[in-house]
Amino acid sequence: APIPASASASPLASSVSHSASAFRSSPLSRGTASAFAPRGPTRHFALASPWAHLELAPLDGNHATAAAFEADPSPLKVNLGRGVYKDDEGKSWVLPCVQEAEDMIMHAKQNADGSKGLLGHEYLKFDGFKPFTKASAAFAFGAHSPLIRDDRIATVQGVSGTGALRVAAEFLSRFLSRRPAVFVSDPTYVNHYPIFENTGFEVREYKYYDEATRGLNLDAFAASVGEAPRGSIFLLHACAHNPTGVDPSHEQWEQLLPLFQEKGHICFFDTAYQGFASGDPDHDAFAFRLFAEAGVPVLVAQSYAKNFGLYGQRIGALNVVAADPSETPRIMSCLNQVIRPMYSNPPLHGARLVATVFNTPELAQQWRVDVRTMAERIIGARAALVSHLEELGSTRDWSHITNQIGMFAYSGLAEDEVRGLRDLHVYMNLDGRMSISGINSSNVRYLAQCMHEVTAVRDVPV
Repeated sequence: APIPASASASPLASSVSHSASAFRSSPLSRGTASAFAPRGPTRHFALASPWAHLELAPLDGNHATAAAFEADPSPLKVNLGRGVYKDDEGKSWVLPCVQEAEDMIMHAKQNADGSKGLLGHEYLKFDGFKPFTKASAAFAFGAHSPLIRDDRIATVQGVSGTGALRVAAEFLSRFLSRRPAVFVSDPTYVNHYPIFENTGFEVREYKYYDEATRGLNLDAFAASVGEAPRGSIFLLHACAHNPTGVDPSHEQWEQLLPLFQEKGHICFFDTAYQGFASGDPDHDAFAFRLFAEAGVPVLVAQSYAKNFGLYGQRIGALNVVAADPSETPRIMSCLNQVIRPMYSNPPLHGARLVATVFNTPELAQQWRVDVRTMAERIIGARAALVSHLEELGSTRDWSHITNQIGMFAYSGLAEDEVRGLRDLHVYMNLDGRMSISGINSSNVRYLAQCMHEVTAVRDVPV
């Protein structure tokens, strides 16, 4: 039998129809209609911008140099500003071990939890990729370190070295029982100041560089350690000091150790160049391993930008050494509290790459070859520059260029000499810091000629 029309209607139809009719006849409907009725031409109100008071923020020294270089159209221009490794052709270099690791990851299709299957992009935990953090701690302190054996290192993945520094600064600011002053070397990496100032610390300087010798002023450094208030935080460069390229020798670190112990200072090592500085990662880790095993409170921020060439992957780690194993989980929980509201989870791909290299014996050995290749090219570029300066008849002592180590050199050039170099299309920071990676066999003689030209007048005997 045919279904009556009333029976086929939705049981909600009558109530919806009744509600619509009631709304059309309600005051609310009439008010709404009148509110949206056309009222003539649209009127625009000029509201004051909340950003109108802002001024153009200045560039720091590193980025100001980069901007000046990029604005120069000359084909002769030489970039000694950026701290990025380039090969002898001036090109970016992907380490062979990284290329192989990337291939392995894509073919193995291994997920963050170690399972196999479709390569995933799931969240990491707050503290990062476990195979990476475990390998990173072993790389820093040595696989057979008693600190590793006794579970006395709290390690979290960082957003490269800068992110690790920032997490540490927040951790120290929030969880130390008091907020001591932070001492940074004079000079230091430009980002050290805002990282700690922005977390509420008073930042002071300790003596480090000797302008006369263009080397380390050990006596002044030691005096600064002794004069600082007990329990201060000292931010130390583990190796390849940025910007000077001046490092204490192992013997000098051993002389400094008792001074830090006597004053109960917290030692925070920034290590962005382990392996890249000398070509030997164990040699470059000497200082913080010495201090940590001696019982000094130690933190270590790691970056894998320079020594793995993973600049854009933003991969690093923060290690906090605990006094005993019972402290480690408590430190980890506090670090996670810092990370959660800051960025929640670190990126995955770079951590996969580094973990794959360190955890694959053949790739770990290849990495040692690759990092020594970079270190030796930098050392060779230093020697080539000094050799050309001497051949040109420069009477200035340039031995500090070869005595210093790592990505950067403190050239000893005055600001007016650096500005003179810019007229010749050579760009370095105004304080004389130069990135040795920008030197290659195609431009080293031209660079030496320019440096000789701007210094020759000043060096002529009167």
